[in-house]
Amino acid sequence: METLADLKDKLLTLDEQIRETKKRLPAHSVKPPIMMELLALEDEYESLSAKISALAKKTEPTDNKTSQPGNTA
Repeated sequence: METLADLKDKLLTLDEQIRETKKRLPAHSVKPPIMMELLALEDEYESLSAKISALAKKTEPTDNKTSQPGNTA
C-alpha cells in the first residue's frame, strides 16, 4: 500500500502535468486529444486527492477530550 507521502508526491507530479498540458492548449481551436488528456489528468488528480483525504483521516490522532465543544481539558 502506498504511503501518504507517496500519494502526495504523485499529486505534485500530476499538478505539474496538468500545468504543462494547459500550456499546450491553443487559445483557439482546442484539439480533442489534448483536451482529453487534460480531463484525464484532472480526473486522476481528484481521485488521488480523495484518497489522500481518506488516508489522512485514518492516520490523524483522535483525541476526544479536545474535540468536544466546551471541554477545557
